[in-house]
Amino acid sequence: MGKKKPSAAAAVRLSKARSEVRGNPFEVKVNKQKFTVLGRKVKHNVGLPGVSRSKSLKKRKDTLLKEYQQRGKTSVFHDKRFGEYDTKLTPEEKMMKRFALERQRNVGKKAVYNLNEEEELTHYGQSLAALERLNDAVDSDSDTEERGALSAELTSAHFGGGGLLRKKAPSDQKDEESEKPKTRKELIDELIAKSKLEKRERQSQREKTLELTEKLDSDWKAIQELLSHKRPKSERKVEAELPKPNDYDKIVRELGFEMKAQPSDRMKSEEEIAKEEQERLQKQEAERLRRMRGENKTKKKPKHISADDLMDGFVLDNDDRLMLSYKDGKMNLPESEDKGEEKVGGEDEDGDEGTDAVDGDSDASEEEDGDSEEEGSEESNASDNYSDLESNAGSEEEDEEVQVKTKKKKNQGKQKEAKESTSQLPFTFDAPESYESFQSLLSGKSAEEQLVILERIQKCNHPSLAEGNKTKLQKLFGFLLDYIMDLAGQETPDLCTVDKMIIPLYNLCQMFPEAAAKCVRDALQDIARTLDEMVESKGRTAYPALHVLLYFKITAILFPTSDFWHPVVTPAVTVMSQLLTKCPVSSLEDVAAGLFICCMFLEYVSLSRRFIPELINFLLGILNLATPRQASVGYVIVPPFKLHGKSSELLLLESTAGVESWVKTSLPLTAISGLSTKSKTEISHFKLTCVAVSLDLVRRCVDMYKSMPAFQETFNPIAKLIREHLPRVAYPQGIQDLCDNILDEIEKYSKKPYTPLMFEKQMPVAMKMFTPKVMPVLEFGKKQGCNRVERERKKLIHKHKREFKGAVREIRKDNQFLARVKLSENMERDVERKRKVKDLFNSLSAQEGEWKAMKRSKIKWK
Repeated sequence: MGKKKPSAAAAVRLSKARSEVRGNPFEVKVNKQKFTVLGRKVKHNVGLPGVSRSKSLKKRKDTLLKEYQQRGKTSVFHDKRFGEYDTKLTPEEKMMKRFALERQRNVGKKAVYNLNEEEELTHYGQSLAALERLNDAVDSDSDTEERGALSAELTSAHFGGGGLLRKKAPSDQKDEESEKPKTRKELIDELIAKSKLEKRERQSQREKTLELTEKLDSDWKAIQELLSHKRPKSERKVEAELPKPNDYDKIVRELGFEMKAQPSDRMKSEEEIAKEEQERLQKQEAERLRRMRGENKTKKKPKHISADDLMDGFVLDNDDRLMLSYKDGKMNLPESEDKGEEKVGGEDEDGDEGTDAVDGDSDASEEEDGDSEEEGSEESNASDNYSDLESNAGSEEEDEEVQVKTKKKKNQGKQKEAKESTSQLPFTFDAPESYESFQSLLSGKSAEEQLVILERIQKCNHPSLAEGNKTKLQKLFGFLLDYIMDLAGQETPDLCTVDKMIIPLYNLCQMFPEAAAKCVRDALQDIARTLDEMVESKGRTAYPALHVLLYFKITAILFPTSDFWHPVVTPAVTVMSQLLTKCPVSSLEDVAAGLFICCMFLEYVSLSRRFIPELINFLLGILNLATPRQASVGYVIVPPFKLHGKSSELLLLESTAGVESWVKTSLPLTAISGLSTKSKTEISHFKLTCVAVSLDLVRRCVDMYKSMPAFQETFNPIAKLIREHLPRVAYPQGIQDLCDNILDEIEKYSKKPYTPLMFEKQMPVAMKMFTPKVMPVLEFGKKQGCNRVERERKKLIHKHKREFKGAVREIRKDNQFLARVKLSENMERDVERKRKVKDLFNSLSAQEGEWKAMKRSKIKWK
């Protein structure tokens, strides 16, 4: 639909309004200039808003819009046949070239892989050979031979045959007059019979065709065998030999026969595992109490056996029959029988204990079964080892075997005793509410029993089972920590039990890290508070006992020590630093305690490699205790050590009597509580051990801090002490080698491959000169340059940028204009489509109304 043209009156009003706008001074746009410059062109000084836009729009309508509307239209025919405009080629050459190109085009599309195809001539796209045959394709699946044609009988039966339009032959009229008219049923029966007859004929024809085809195939096979060329046997053998499969093919074939992964059960959550464990322990506890009271769980009732029962299902479980044999007139009884009787008897006597062990710990039951199987296998092998055929040369091997068996029996006896002791424990425990109840629960029990009790307390009081269990287990962590400290604080510390108690302590810390951190931090605060009080009251303090120092080891096990700051590890490091700097070393026990703290320091900083100055100073002071007293040493000793004093030669050997018998061992922790010996030889050995441990710690520090910038300044005092003052000649060869190794490493890492940092050398400041500085006068508004050529170049660059921006802006406006045109066209097409659809609906509704009216009036079409 085209736009309506405005009327004459509307055009007059529009022109009048435009003239009024142009004459209105308030609609005029004025571009004022601050300064007038001669020779400068000013564009659009005065004008109306939108005038330039209307001009550009009109220009685009005249040029761009016409190009867009006439796109794809042409009034010139171009002949694109090959060589049409080439005057050098003759008509025959043009025809030959065109024919060759057509052949190439057909070969490339249809016969890419057919190399022996003959040329096929076509006419209007159809093969000439097919046209000459004049055979139409017959559809064998169709019910009628004539496709699309209706027989006269069918037409007359269903549609009346068009009696008014078809003229009958005179013979037909006579037949109809002579014959009576057939009913509709008779006509339908005749049609069905004819269709069945035709179907049978087609089926028989198809069967004949198949038989002929099979016969032809068989004849062709017989002829083909006669025509086939037989190769010699040598060639056939070469072809028959297939290449052997390589390793890759074998692996691929094996993978095909591998069993596929079966879907497993889903993993249970922590709450489900805890609930199942609690139910298992409760069931086992009920079983233990029932057996203790002597009650039977189930009483087997005698099964009724009828008189006609033939006992077909009877099975003899154990065949106890023995082969009767005699030797030297006496009955021969096998040795395994007696052993078997003893074994069976033991099982009967300890039947309750065996069930308890199985119910209590599945791992223990498994071990017991494995041990029993091993015993049985060993007994069976021992009973039939053909000892009468062996010579006396194997007596030594027999002795070794006997020793191994006795060791195994001892271990099995110990395991059996531990199982018997754990089998007597209850399977369910309530969480203790106080430390006294916790201590009474564990007192008098072995370490294995204590571990079992703690494990069962955790399982029966898991946080997911009840609401208050979390608080109970948090208290259990504090009780267990205090219990470990009590074990370590005894006169003879039970360190083996302490070592085993760390496992449940670690498990509780993983369950409740915040509560565990608070508990350990409170203990460290108590140690620091006691240390400060002692320093304030006496000015010095002694090293704490072993059970207090164990807090630092437990902290390293429970919490990460490589963090830059940690709420538990950082206070522990601070307390250890205070102990090394404020506790004087006045005895060998203090030396052992200090070296233990040094080992803890190295364990703490093994990953972070943080520098600990207290550690280096303490090791330097410990090594100084092993040197003879001198007036000046050439290095600085930091408190709490002194160059001259009562304990300044604490580690100095009084004699070299026991040096040769010394063997390097680890420093015992029990030495922190006190030395149990007073012999001079053992004291000398302890001093040598302290010196060896100190040197070993120094070597580890050198290896850790080798990349430190101040390495040389840090370890030079230790190197000087070892080289000049330490009596290495009086020490064993192992300590001397360790000293040489330390000195070599310090010398190696002291040589830096880089130069130290220095300030850059600055140029000297020149004196002030009174020569005037000539500077070019800048002309504002113009492009500055060194010469005229440069200025012209910059001017061209500026013009190019400006023109480029203008071109981009015009292209963008052209695209917007075309987009608006396309949108308007789409909207017009949509309006036209909607109009046509509306017209169609109107016409259909009118036809529907007419049809309904005709139906109501019952008008019949003829």
